Amino acid sequence: MEVEKNSIVEKKWFALYTKPRWEKKVHERLQRNGINSWCPIQRIQKQWSDRKKIIEEPLFRSYVFVNIDYLVDRLNVLMVDGVLNFVHYLGKPAIIRDVEIENIQRYLNEKDATVELRSLEGFKSDTKVKITQGVFMDKEGTVLREGKKKVYVQLESIGQVMIVEFSVAHLEAI
Repeated sequence: MEVEKNSIVEKKWFALYTKPRWEKKVHERLQRNGINSWCPIQRIQKQWSDRKKIIEEPLFRSYVFVNIDYLVDRLNVLMVDGVLNFVHYLGKPAIIRDVEIENIQRYLNEKDATVELRSLEGFKSDTKVKITQGVFMDKEGTVLREGKKKVYVQLESIGQVMIVEFSVAHLEAI
């Protein structure tokens, strides 16, 4: 059986902007419409005046990821209530590499994983480091702010920096 070149579906990961605090709703609606989506969630402890509670919060505020064939599924994604637009990089929809998605998924599955996000704006390059243990082992990053425990790993395709806490013992300068 012969397969035409045009019939091969090439699905890639894309980032979507959502309405503020709509990440989980958008993810559920995309899934309901048969669109493969992912809303990374982290469990964090919140302190109220009378109690502490573990809650699940989206890792990336106002972002949801979809794995789609852009030309085929673009309009179906944009029609979902709560989706504002695709994230663009250099005038084109930002394609998120599979390895970036896999690294985030693996890290979030680690015990006691903590992640904090910051915009790239205002950070300056400093020291190049190599991570020597854990999910990000053998990955290189740049320490963008002085600190004893934190390394900033850039997700270039969406212009975000993922701050991952490491023991200084797990880093080496390169």
